[in-house]
Amino acid sequence: MLLYELRSCNFRSSLKSYRPMQENSRLAMPFSQPFYVLAKPVGASCNLRCTYCYYLEKSAYYPNDTRHWMDDATLESFICAYIQSQPSPYVLFTWHGGEPLLRPLSFYNKVYELQQKYAGNRTIDNCIQTNGVLLNEGYCAFFKEHSWLVGLSIDGPEALHDACRVDAKGRPTFQAVSDAIHLLNRWEVQWNALVTVNAATVAHPLEIYHFLKDFGCTFIQFAPVVERKQSATTDDRLAAPNDYRSMRVTSESLLPGQWGQFLCALFDEWVQNDVGTVFIQHFDATLANWMGHPPGLCTFSRTCGQALAMEFNGDVYACDHYVFPEFLLGNLRTRSFMEMLLSPSQIRFGQNKRDSLPKQCLECDFLNICNGECPKNRFCFDVYGEPGLNYFCSDLKHFFTHTASWMQSYVERYGHLRE
Repeated sequence: MLLYELRSCNFRSSLKSYRPMQENSRLAMPFSQPFYVLAKPVGASCNLRCTYCYYLEKSAYYPNDTRHWMDDATLESFICAYIQSQPSPYVLFTWHGGEPLLRPLSFYNKVYELQQKYAGNRTIDNCIQTNGVLLNEGYCAFFKEHSWLVGLSIDGPEALHDACRVDAKGRPTFQAVSDAIHLLNRWEVQWNALVTVNAATVAHPLEIYHFLKDFGCTFIQFAPVVERKQSATTDDRLAAPNDYRSMRVTSESLLPGQWGQFLCALFDEWVQNDVGTVFIQHFDATLANWMGHPPGLCTFSRTCGQALAMEFNGDVYACDHYVFPEFLLGNLRTRSFMEMLLSPSQIRFGQNKRDSLPKQCLECDFLNICNGECPKNRFCFDVYGEPGLNYFCSDLKHFFTHTASWMQSYVERYGHLRE
């Protein structure tokens, strides 16, 4: 899942600095915007077996590698190429998994050394997404010293969290994650919460929200689960996003209607008590689109394709949710980031988010707010029989309708900040 990594460049601070890009500027000036890479130093390896995980099975793509660890040569090539390819003096590294804390602290000390070696005049920031189970004093001291942002996966209070987030032996993990939060708070490490909303937790939005607030969390990303099995009934592998044959959603996936109810209940609580003090990524992105600013969330952007995923061996994929053989762009050892980002397949991938919308989306009053949401969820057929409708279409429309009055009022009050 994507870390809510842009907290330091959140919607409030972007209002004064943002200037819209021309529609085709990516082709004329391909690096006028930064791109991002979710780097996976242990590939899909993980110490947990969360029942809704979409990434664990990716290790099967590398059967000849006994240990899916990024070697020093790949690490140095990545850090050098990533820094030198960025158009901005600010460079953000995102370390993801699997579970990146399976790598010892010495690995991240090496990361720091290499970043300083190649930084030049650039400012380097880092964020890391972790389940928290392996977090200790040493990691916290490192994160504090070097100002790393930690994204922590936690699904709510104990019973809700442990419903799906178990270790390799099926044991609950809540207590270890709770201990990790106390460690982060004691060391004053900045952290965000990533909450995966699944069938076991979707009926409890306020319980989850109040729980996180009690822990002092003020930046929260809620990510709904919807995954499909491949069309063959005996195949437990997940279906690729471009596979329209399968409608077999997993048992952890949300049902139509649940996500919209979750968001509306959460919004009503937030708007009454926490505007300006708690930042929820979904609400930030919605408001940004209402005000004509970049949403900071690829799912609500018109196009995508500038958030890549890199496996431990340097293989680069179109997106973290598109780590399938047909979306492999190449390997960092043989192709540059520029070559991969500007490849016809990746340009087409990014533009298809806009160009492949079905007729029902094009007629929707909220098209400019939603932009079809994430392409990985567009496996349904619209009322005209066209493919590409988002599984969460009715949920999103419910949420946008429910919040439209408040959003419009905000625009009328603060819309001058767009100038």
